[in-house]
This record gives sequence, C-alpha cells and structure tokens, in this order.
Amino acid sequence: MKTFIEKILAGIQYILPHHFLSRIVYALMRCKTRWVKNALIRIISRLAGINADEALSAEIDDYPCFNAWFTRALKPEARTFDLDPQAFLCPCDGRISETGPLRRDLILQAKGKDYTLRDLLADDPVCAQLENGWFSTIYLSPRDYHRIHMPITGRLQRMTHVPGRLFSVAPYTARQVPRLFARNERVISIFDTDAGPLVMVLVGAMLVSSTETVWAGEITPSKNKDVNTRDYSGQDITLDKGAEMGRFNMGSTVILLMPPGTVEGLPGLVAGDAVKVGQKLAVL
Repeated sequence: MKTFIEKILAGIQYILPHHFLSRIVYALMRCKTRWVKNALIRIISRLAGINADEALSAEIDDYPCFNAWFTRALKPEARTFDLDPQAFLCPCDGRISETGPLRRDLILQAKGKDYTLRDLLADDPVCAQLENGWFSTIYLSPRDYHRIHMPITGRLQRMTHVPGRLFSVAPYTARQVPRLFARNERVISIFDTDAGPLVMVLVGAMLVSSTETVWAGEITPSKNKDVNTRDYSGQDITLDKGAEMGRFNMGSTVILLMPPGTVEGLPGLVAGDAVKVGQKLAVL
C-alpha cells in the first residue's frame, strides 16, 4: 500500500507546473508585509518543527521576510565543527539519502535506482576523475538549517547551472522517480583541494524558490534555459573548511563527490541517518 501511494504522489508531480508553483512561493517567501510574513514564520515553523532557540535571533520582527528567517544564522554554540584535521565535514543539516562508493560512473539514488555522473554533472571533464570514487547525498527538510558549508578547504574552479525540472526531492520521490537528481535544476560547484577535486551539487526542488552561493549570489530562479558554466580558475576564491558556501531558500538536497582513494565514509553512517553541519561525515 505504501509503495502504491508513493507512486500516485510521484506520478502527480509529472503533470504539475513546477516552475510556476515555485515562482509563486518565491514571491510569497519574500513578502515584507509584517502580518503576512510573521504569520508564515509562526505557522510554518510550528508545522515543520523548527527549533527557534538555535537562531542567532529568535525575534521574528528581526527578519524582513520569511526567507530571511528560513535562511537564518545560528548561534555559534548551536553547531560544533569537528576539529580533526582529517575530518571531511558534513556540509549541512539533513538526513543521508544514500552514501558510499560509486560503481564506475553510477551513483545510487535509492534501492534499485542509479544515475550517472555525466548526467548529474552535465558531462563536466571532472567526471573521469570521479569514477569509482565516493559520494554522499543529503536531504534537507524544511526544519533544517539551510546554509551550506565547506567539508574541506577548497579553491573554486568553476560553477555550472543546469536547468531542469523541479520534482520534490523528498525520500518517497527519490524512490519512485528515475534519475531524479539528474533531471532537476541544479548548481554544480567544483573545487580544487589538497585531496583532489571536490564537487558539491545543490539540487533544486519543487517550491525551492532559489539557490545561491557566497561568490555569485542568487543563481536560481533563472530564465536561462541552457547549461551555463562560469570559469573561476583565474580568481582566488578559496573557502576554508567549515566556511559558508551557499544556501537553499527552502529545502532541497546536497550531493558531494570525491575521487577514489581520497575519503573513506564512516561505517556508522548509513542511509536514513540524521546529520548536522560540522560533524565528521568521512575521513580523508
């Protein structure tokens, strides 16, 4: 029965106007009418189970719109960043969808469903270096902290925006929609690190009104229908381990990729486990 319901819910998404609905949410999340944004903050926070006590400011009047609250900064003591120099840090709060080694160029999406590196990364040349490497996919729910941080220190080489659909990335959709993360709109950031190339993919989703990075600002939504790559190799954009690199303006998914022999996942972390930004996700 559960699988049948999931198939129905996923099937409905094929006919929904993903981008139109997301544009409506984009406008609503940025409404600055005081009573509207305060009502949104109170209602959605209660429904999602957001822990307001962790926020740097718990006063909703300090936030000009719901999106400012949703991407709120946390108190310094709210998260602990692992100090082990060999630690590969978790970049965000969320829940592990899948993690482990790649089978050549195949990434596990969910049981019985794979997709390819080249599909996900729009045939970027880095794909050849990542075959048989390591990946981790982390799903952020509306209750989670929505800023994304660097797992290790890296120098930005390029960023690619790939237009696409905006299916929900909730676990039930991942189990039902083939090649989900390679079909959805996404922002791919490639860093040069001491351990080799680090790829961070920020996957868009239905009602995720925008994605941004600290160096480029808001990237989505975009009217551009073509794959667009920006070269940053000539600029010294280096982000330290633990530094903020971007944020989701609503929940979505982060996919991390590293070459073979560079990181080893922790055996205690498996699909379904809750994680927090700054905790050790793997070991260099």
